[in-house]
Amino acid sequence: MKTIVEQIRQNKYFLLFVLLFAYAQSIHTRIGIRRKLDAYIFTPEAAVATLFSACILFFVIDFFIRNWQKSSGFNTREVLKIFSTSLLIYLLVMKMIGLMISLVFGTFEKNFNRETFLLSSFSDLMDGFIYGSFFLAYRYYKRNTAYQEQLSLYHQALSDSKINQLKNQLNPHFLFNNLNILDQLIEEDKQKASDFLNEFAEIYRYVLEVSDKKTVSVKEELAFAEKYFSLIQYKYGEAYSLKVNNTSSTGNIVPLTLQLLLENAVQHNLGTQEKPVFITVDLNENISVSNTVVPKRNRKRTSGRALQNLQEQYTLLTRRQIEVLKTETDFSVIIPIISEQSL
Repeated sequence: MKTIVEQIRQNKYFLLFVLLFAYAQSIHTRIGIRRKLDAYIFTPEAAVATLFSACILFFVIDFFIRNWQKSSGFNTREVLKIFSTSLLIYLLVMKMIGLMISLVFGTFEKNFNRETFLLSSFSDLMDGFIYGSFFLAYRYYKRNTAYQEQLSLYHQALSDSKINQLKNQLNPHFLFNNLNILDQLIEEDKQKASDFLNEFAEIYRYVLEVSDKKTVSVKEELAFAEKYFSLIQYKYGEAYSLKVNNTSSTGNIVPLTLQLLLENAVQHNLGTQEKPVFITVDLNENISVSNTVVPKRNRKRTSGRALQNLQEQYTLLTRRQIEVLKTETDFSVIIPIISEQSL
């Protein structure tokens, strides 16, 4: 009993639609037969009886779907087999119910003569076809909706897994690069190395905190990037310069995006005290990170994996591409700001 009540509750809007359609159908039929309007035209007992018989058909179709359907999607051959068999079973059930009612009320001759039997059978068959079609459309719509939700959850889980893999590739990269800087500072200036280590520990704590996050606020990431740039200055001094425009920008960004782009500018350009590399971060509708190009003479060939990694994360999260612009004098990367609504 609880199962039936739960099924009615879950499908109440569909059953209400069937009842309203049956009610409209009964009014149309009665007007066509009686050719006049009176109170009887609008009584609902015919619609209720049709809903009851339709529920019998729904139960039969559902039974065959659960027991005969093997494919997970819509299979025309299976649906035709289920629908045709259900209509025949429904017709037999309706005739048996009609027979029992006729025997109880003594109307067998009236309801089961040849002409009445054929007309009622045709009427039941047409009702079965109409309401059965409604049920199949509703049932497969619900199944498709559930399938799409499962598919969406699967793709979301796949994207989350992929993003975590990409982050796991970046974190060791960040760690090793800064440990190399620390190693060099220990040889050059132990006090400076100690200060660097303290700041690095604080910064790396942020890296660990955001490792499980898909996005962070632009403001939070910008504060981290400025602290990270102070680490760069421990090694290079004023050889690299950072300027940030419009720090009031809102929205979200993939964690460590700005750090990666700052690191990229340092790695690929030779800054000196006399000719520093100027790095500019502009925050508007998008985030633009640009730097002047001062190529190193003996540059090591790099795979570009870090920038590609970043591109993949943004594609997975936003379906939007980051934009890379390069000239002889400037290199820029434009990052889309991720709004709260798109997450």
